[in-house]
Amino acid sequence: MISNYSEAESKDSPVQYFQHYYYQRHNHRRLEHLATLGLPLRAATVLEVGAGIGDHTHFFLDRNCHVTSVEAREENLNILRLRYPQLDIRQLDLDHPQPIFDQPFDIVYCYGLLYHLNKPAEAIEFMAHYCRQILLLESCVSYGDEEALNPCEEPVDDPTQSYSGQGCKPTRKWIYNQLQKWFEFVYLPTTQPYHGEFPIDWTIAPSTPAQLTRSIFVASKTELFNPQLIRDIPTRQCRY
Repeated sequence: MISNYSEAESKDSPVQYFQHYYYQRHNHRRLEHLATLGLPLRAATVLEVGAGIGDHTHFFLDRNCHVTSVEAREENLNILRLRYPQLDIRQLDLDHPQPIFDQPFDIVYCYGLLYHLNKPAEAIEFMAHYCRQILLLESCVSYGDEEALNPCEEPVDDPTQSYSGQGCKPTRKWIYNQLQKWFEFVYLPTTQPYHGEFPIDWTIAPSTPAQLTRSIFVASKTELFNPQLIRDIPTRQCRY
């Protein structure tokens, strides 16, 4: 793993996007929250989807996991391979997933990808197929108790956004119900990261439509006896 981006930096490099303060702060808050959930994340096989340039990959490597990372954009893959030359890194568009693996993984990690997809239901099915134990999923979501996908457009020339130019802002109920099709046990944490995009009171809608709101889901093939997880969609959560 390289510690800097001198080999990849240029005026048009994706690094300029991913290394922005907004993204780095967001990544730190998400990963430190994940570390508090008490999940069995050590020495596991991990499929990281939508890896970007690999700013989350180290979380699992530090826990002695065997990581396979996939990403749709070639410009992101080039940097990902520079940073982690020892890893199995492949190109995969989750809007059009191909069966490129021979066996499932203990953990499938999908933070920050689902809402950039045009076909999120197909992506969830794909991830469930290759998940042996736990799917970790974080996504931008829309407020509301209904089951709605809420398609939207995204700038295709931004390496942090949708590969196809089409994304979505599903409600939590939409994601929860889709996960229940493939996993017997679907949970949400009782806590949220220390970041303004992660609400803790879902009865109060954002003051502006442009405000992003996010939620975390844990889906499992077996029951998880964990007091930090609930099998429901909470209206209120707390900071950990």
